[in-house]
Amino acid sequence: MLNRGKVVLFYPPYDGPPLGAPLCLLSLAGVLREAEFNVVMIDAVIEPAYLERLVIESRDALCVGISVLTGPMIRGAIEAASRIKRESPHVCVIFGGWHPTLCPEETLREPFVDIVVRGQGEITLTEVAVALANKGPLDLIPGISWKKGGRLVQNYDRRVQPMDTFAAPAFDLTDFDAYERATGERKLAYATSVGCPYACNYCTDMVVYKRKFNAYEADRVVSELTGLVERYRIEEVALLDSNFPVDLKRAIAIASGIRDSGVKFRWTFQASTDFICRMSQEDVQLLADSGVTHIGFGTESTSEAVLKLMNKRHQRVNEMYETARKTALAGIRVIFNLIFGYPGETEADRIITFQTMSDIGRQFRNVRFSPNIFTPYPGIPIWPQLRELGVHEPKSLLEWMDMPLGANLLPWLRGAELARLNRMLDYFLLQNQLNRQGKSESPLTSLMRVVVQAPIRWRLHSSNYSFPWELWLTHLSERIVRRRSLVTGVELPKESANAC
Repeated sequence: MLNRGKVVLFYPPYDGPPLGAPLCLLSLAGVLREAEFNVVMIDAVIEPAYLERLVIESRDALCVGISVLTGPMIRGAIEAASRIKRESPHVCVIFGGWHPTLCPEETLREPFVDIVVRGQGEITLTEVAVALANKGPLDLIPGISWKKGGRLVQNYDRRVQPMDTFAAPAFDLTDFDAYERATGERKLAYATSVGCPYACNYCTDMVVYKRKFNAYEADRVVSELTGLVERYRIEEVALLDSNFPVDLKRAIAIASGIRDSGVKFRWTFQASTDFICRMSQEDVQLLADSGVTHIGFGTESTSEAVLKLMNKRHQRVNEMYETARKTALAGIRVIFNLIFGYPGETEADRIITFQTMSDIGRQFRNVRFSPNIFTPYPGIPIWPQLRELGVHEPKSLLEWMDMPLGANLLPWLRGAELARLNRMLDYFLLQNQLNRQGKSESPLTSLMRVVVQAPIRWRLHSSNYSFPWELWLTHLSERIVRRRSLVTGVELPKESANAC
């Protein structure tokens, strides 16, 4: 086979546990290989000496593609690109992924970036690689920003292409044994679709995919997933879809196909509660029977006023209860993600959310919560309003680098108000931890739970958080239980070990 040249793809280090091989690079690699390029993939998660390998592989490469997310991941991207340019200045360095797509001009201003690939990168990066191999022009390649004679040039956008027109991701390039050593299990990141039909004001998905749901057919998903699981002995598949069950008939067909295949594995996905509510109880049970163990939901708030500000008109509080009920009956654990500090939110709105979510957590033991402070990521629709409210908008890669998820950049959430929100969160999380504890808890923990549960419910109902003796007592009991476990050598149950 004709080899047009080498393309190096790099995934920088990032915060948080790895899901497995980066699907974005595997998807690029599949299309590049179909176009007869030699692809080398380097993931910092499993490459301790990734910089040294990058330097070596880049020397004879046409280009190096680096995928970047907003936040601390930028640090590794800058370090890698700068090193490549010092060692091999002739090599074209290309940045792609969510952050360069949303901030192409800022990214391209950096001296170590030659080209930015915006949006879907499969076809765009391949066309760039062909142009570099043939020493051809870049002027007519849609979807890129680049430098020409010292000027920053932004070519017109590329239309989003149907997913099923691309070559399959190059899963065979993955060293699953190395990822198992890094994570402790054999996991696979996979996407059956991109895009979401909703237009939440804090979300970047709508900016890139224009509210278009773009998906594989159910038969392809079932065939490909079960084949990958059997071939590579996969234990868990994490779907990266923004909103998996948008097409309910397709979602049910996928679950049915997986169940009927007899191939056993766990799988997880993200969704909005309205779609689960449109499923029958039998359909939700089918999800569980096919191996679904967890579902994540962007519930965000239970205040109608805040949901309206977020443009989440599809989100209804009664459907949160119904989703919790249906998944509990099916034995599926769920996480309700929450956002606090959204512009326009009042303390009264927060109290509504804490009270409602506390009630859900008390009724349904399968529900967990993931609260976050609102983070203004690049490109979201409400940036004009945020600027008026005094939010500083980063203007360079270095500034965006210091913005991890949950960082509080909000001028309206400071001092006493922030302290009060944190106290409310402490009580909310403590109550839900106590709701989850069961038969395996220590006698001291059991006594502590009996003593503090009623006062905690009163605090969340009355919004009175002065003199937090329940928090002090809980932390003291945890220290005692931990000390006893160290002395006796008895391992703590996981629920008891997780302090809130």
